Amino acid sequence: MTADRPDRSSGDPDDPDSDSNGDFDEDRPGSGLDRDERVELALELLAHLEHDELPLSAVVDRIETVTTDPALTREILDEADKRGVVDRESGRIRTRRGGAFVRFESQVVRREGDFECRRCGAGLSTGHFVRFDAGELGPFGPSCVRKVLGRE
Repeated sequence: MTADRPDRSSGDPDDPDSDSNGDFDEDRPGSGLDRDERVELALELLAHLEHDELPLSAVVDRIETVTTDPALTREILDEADKRGVVDRESGRIRTRRGGAFVRFESQVVRREGDFECRRCGAGLSTGHFVRFDAGELGPFGPSCVRKVLGRE
């Protein structure tokens, strides 16, 4: 867990902010995905990062917008390496995206409502959702969506 985000991975089925798999509340958009769908969504996110290289902790921070389950996070990193999405070396991750990036005009959708940022937990009246082929990821605040995608 990163220092700038609250830990919501208690895994306690009675905890309203967690499910038994260590993932965010099932009522949140994107949370109703099964394990394979989460892997695919996280792989698409990694393929669309706009940094050529990041520390492992920064990559894990982004994966935690999809899952907080440590075993699934490891599986996602292994699969990303196996599929050639990233190269892992000495605690650093190099992306091999081949020009993939998120087009904010068409892939980031803004919705009005009562949301909680998937990255930092802040309350939002406007949520930013990123559309990937594997599904939708969000909501995020305006600065967190840019951080998750590597624009900041």
